[in-house]
Amino acid sequence: MSDDSRPVYLRLRDIIAAAILDGQFGDGDMLPSVRAFAVQQGANPLTVAKAYQSFQDDGLVTVRRGVGMFVAPGASRKLRTMERDRFFSSVWPPVAEQMHRIGISFDDLAARADS
Repeated sequence: MSDDSRPVYLRLRDIIAAAILDGQFGDGDMLPSVRAFAVQQGANPLTVAKAYQSFQDDGLVTVRRGVGMFVAPGASRKLRTMERDRFFSSVWPPVAEQMHRIGISFDDLAARADS
């Protein structure tokens, strides 16, 4: 679910987070350089640097000067926990409210997941 009203650096962060959670980048793996990722995403390198800095601030990446940025040990586990917390605090409440409003049960969801 894309939200174009969010700042670009947060949308870039989501792309990186998804890659880590999906296993494209494991703990200890080198992330693309700021410039390479900027070109790949058609973004300003300063915006990419801000997204990467937010990962560094959260302890999810480490920087090796002159070498690059690497996924920190335990980052995927920590990121999964952070994303689950965000889901249950921000994403789920309006979904649950909408489900209740239109009469969708958990059984309805389970039936859709199985098909």
